[in-house]
Amino acid sequence: MAKEIISEAEENMKKTLEVVKKEYASMRAGRATPALLDKVNVNYYGTPTPVSQMANITAPEARLLLIQPWDKSSLPEIEKAILKSDLGINPASDGTVIRLAIPQLTQERRQELVKVIRKKAEEGRVAVRNVRRDANDSLKAKEKKGDISEDDLRRTQDEVQKMTDKYIKEIDQITVKKEQEITQV
Repeated sequence: MAKEIISEAEENMKKTLEVVKKEYASMRAGRATPALLDKVNVNYYGTPTPVSQMANITAPEARLLLIQPWDKSSLPEIEKAILKSDLGINPASDGTVIRLAIPQLTQERRQELVKVIRKKAEEGRVAVRNVRRDANDSLKAKEKKGDISEDDLRRTQDEVQKMTDKYIKEIDQITVKKEQEITQV
């Protein structure tokens, strides 16, 4: 019984960590990475479609993304979607490929991004703590019913706390790493 609660809690904490990692991957750090376009959806025949499902995205240089659509007729739609996105990058098309030159980040923009990163990290920590709270509530309910003893409750709660500490520490580590990446000139 308690093992199920722990494994479910750990699964949810892992998912939270993955969400934070994905959020960080899609943030611009002055380097070209195909993950920048993860949140860009193109209106493709009336359906919002991620760019990554419509084209080959490569980073031939540190500050350049190359987008090669499989369907050349989708080129203008991809350009529109990039312009509408919050990336702040102007696409340059030659009729077959789109080039995205990633501009150097200003100090002001770096500071804004660090604030956003810290906010995302805090959201991740809160989500992990909410998973802990839910697990502890479930355990207390089981103890009230008499399904587990008070000693098992304490032991399991300690285990959940250790797991919570581990995932919060991981979030903090990837946050520090991303902050260093952003502030590096």
